[in-house]
Amino acid sequence: MSQPRQLDSTLYRLLRSEDIAGFNAQKPAQGPTDMQGGDFRGLDLRQLDASGVDFGDAYFRGADLRGLDLRAANLEGASIAHAQISGAYFPTDLTADEILLSQQFGTRMRYRAPSKG
Repeated sequence: MSQPRQLDSTLYRLLRSEDIAGFNAQKPAQGPTDMQGGDFRGLDLRQLDASGVDFGDAYFRGADLRGLDLRAANLEGASIAHAQISGAYFPTDLTADEILLSQQFGTRMRYRAPSKG
């Protein structure tokens, strides 16, 4: 399992300093934004434009994610232990059980397998 880490990017530094408006203004309008494995513990990320952001294997322990629309973000392998998630939208491929287990116990979230049919 990967450990949370400090990323070497301007966008990551904006999030670490909780400059959400600055991040939203500088985030590319097209294509993915790589935040894989990032350490976002305890940050207030409300108002974040998370569309197209790859948060795979990221760590959000105790972060404030209230009201975020994460439907177009990648959260595969991310952990949201004890994060505030009221009003947040999650990707439809994440089951409620996965989200709850991650929020309560810190497990890494896994997307459900695509249905065959």
